[in-house]
Amino acid sequence: MQFKTDASETNGQDIVSMINDFCDSNSTSYPIASKVRNANTGYEKLIGKILEADGDWQWDDTNYTDLPRGTGTLVEGQETYSFASEYLNIQMVEVLVDSSPDVFRKLKPLDSLDLGELSPDEYFGQESNGDPKKGMPEYYDKVGDTIILYPAPAATSVTLASGLRVWFQRTADLFTTTDTSQEPGIPSPYHHLIAVWASIPFNMKYNPERVPWLEKKWDEGIVNMLKFFGKREKDKRHIMTNKEINYF
Repeated sequence: MQFKTDASETNGQDIVSMINDFCDSNSTSYPIASKVRNANTGYEKLIGKILEADGDWQWDDTNYTDLPRGTGTLVEGQETYSFASEYLNIQMVEVLVDSSPDVFRKLKPLDSLDLGELSPDEYFGQESNGDPKKGMPEYYDKVGDTIILYPAPAATSVTLASGLRVWFQRTADLFTTTDTSQEPGIPSPYHHLIAVWASIPFNMKYNPERVPWLEKKWDEGIVNMLKFFGKREKDKRHIMTNKEINYF
């Protein structure tokens, strides 16, 4: 279902038209900017639910034309790297060990608290001048929008140019007031839930008797959507095995 099929909102087969139906509204009583804001709020709530339900098949907005991964240049002896792209969750970090052909090595996630009483400098060591220890990175830590590599990369161990690759989950390609043909990047049976959510704030103010019905549609839709995402790995064979039971 497209977000808004035409500027006059008269087509009737889109999310904006559905919002107008649920609210008895139009572009004057419920301006498009407000519709977009509330629709995006509902959209991101759906994405949060989807990410919670995701299994081995990771969700990504189908409106994106690239894969959810980013690359950066490594610097000799530098541990910290800022991650500029907006992301919701980092899934994997790799470093390039050979660029002909490209061979990336997966790093292990690490929390500095896992090192017990030792600091990262104490655990991984330092160069004679006090700089971070250099070598082949084996671990990474996440602090806000920064990734810390341990040990710091050495040019003799990794390829520096485009040598860092990060796999991540990101939020949706959100709607704008000028969008027309764009569809939500989620399965089509659940597009209407965006209209349901966007209709609740308007009706709370002008038609409060409709709110319980809308909330019920939202809750029922979430349940059905989570069932869908919990069963969509049809190509993956699930094998039942015996489990030993110990009796005491």
